[in-house]
Amino acid sequence: MDYDTIIIGAGLSGLAAGIRLAYYEKKVCILERHTTIGGLNSFYRLRNRNYDVGLHAMTNFAAPTVRSAPLNRLCRQLRIRREEFELVPQVESATDFPGHRLRWNNDYHFFEQQIADEFPRQIDGFSRFVSRMKEQDSFALTRDSSSARTVLAEYLSEPVLVEMLLCPVMFYGSASARDMDFNQFCIMFQSLFLEGMARPEGGVKPILKTLVRKFKSHGGELKLRAGVRRILNEGNRTTGVELDNGDVLSAESVLSSAGAAETFALCGFPKKQSHLSGEISFVELIFILDCEPGELGFDKSIIFFNRQDDFVYDVPETPIDRRSGILCVPNNFHHAQPLEDGRIRITFLANPEYWLNLPEEEYVAAKEKWQNEILQSVQQQFQPFEEHIVDRDMFTPRTIKKFTGHFNGCVYGSPEKILDGKTPLKNLYLCGTDQGFLGIVGAMLSGISMTNAYLLK
Repeated sequence: MDYDTIIIGAGLSGLAAGIRLAYYEKKVCILERHTTIGGLNSFYRLRNRNYDVGLHAMTNFAAPTVRSAPLNRLCRQLRIRREEFELVPQVESATDFPGHRLRWNNDYHFFEQQIADEFPRQIDGFSRFVSRMKEQDSFALTRDSSSARTVLAEYLSEPVLVEMLLCPVMFYGSASARDMDFNQFCIMFQSLFLEGMARPEGGVKPILKTLVRKFKSHGGELKLRAGVRRILNEGNRTTGVELDNGDVLSAESVLSSAGAAETFALCGFPKKQSHLSGEISFVELIFILDCEPGELGFDKSIIFFNRQDDFVYDVPETPIDRRSGILCVPNNFHHAQPLEDGRIRITFLANPEYWLNLPEEEYVAAKEKWQNEILQSVQQQFQPFEEHIVDRDMFTPRTIKKFTGHFNGCVYGSPEKILDGKTPLKNLYLCGTDQGFLGIVGAMLSGISMTNAYLLK
């Protein structure tokens, strides 16, 4: 037997699971197809600048004294000091709809007052809704599914408020179109509004390096350029994996963060057993500026915007959907020192089929075309900044699929979550996106929860 456990994918969930196993002296190996770790939350360097992928902010920024908070539980489980993540809180964020704005920071009572001021007749129902939500054990590995829209409608009679609550929560975690599982909604709502947002001082790279350092210090093995071609099985058990180069590694158990549909495909399961692939994906354009965005009037950390009363979260028929989106300003967090340059990040829903199927030459041209259209669209909604742009880059569903392996370039995986992480093979488990915990902290807790539930017994 080569290993006690093989982990597929060096994303946040896989790294967290690896640390937990290695700490308890399990022989564990993390396999990563690419040369860069992080998966959906990674980094790259282009034209002498560092770029984050995925990370706008880390949610779940609860106070260190709240022992039950996910971030603090995570640090205890991984034996990592919270200070190692170098988190700095947001300045202030907002949700903008026609005629309405809800602002929030990391003080929940400020957000609650915003609801009372903007929708005074809804505040009692909103308070009852939050009480109901706090009773929900959203991190349980077994639970019933229900519609977030349906539950919200039981407490709130103002449709615009319902849409304004759904908008940031769905943009930051929903694998489903138009609606969201209520438990998933609770996880994201609490992480955004009850706990708050922060950003690592140096971006996602220091977090990933901290996790790898901790993993290796306990004796864990990380193999880069080691993609998995097949998950091997005999009967109802896995025996290990075959790598892209033909090498075979055996293991007592396998933990996959590749996604449910992707993992089942690696097993060679027939289509009738395959899991539903997700379709929600995005384009994101990152602008580098020669000044602080605040000097141009961009004073919020993150703005979730919608240009009509109803919020449509779905796969668009067009290449991108400019009716709603996210504007993130990494500079607008309480950094100890100003960032080396100004940055504005714009995110829109995208049509995966369009971006994945373009011939290469047409794909390059389409990226250039849509970069310009996005820029003009955002400047019409907010304020001009084009003359201050010194560089820019864009990623699409095609980029996401290339570097994560997710079918359709889907960001949040399948709408069908497998909460207990179990698969048809007795010793093959899932962690990460399709296990159902959301956000950066949630991803790491997913790896930990699967490890504690099955691999340390």
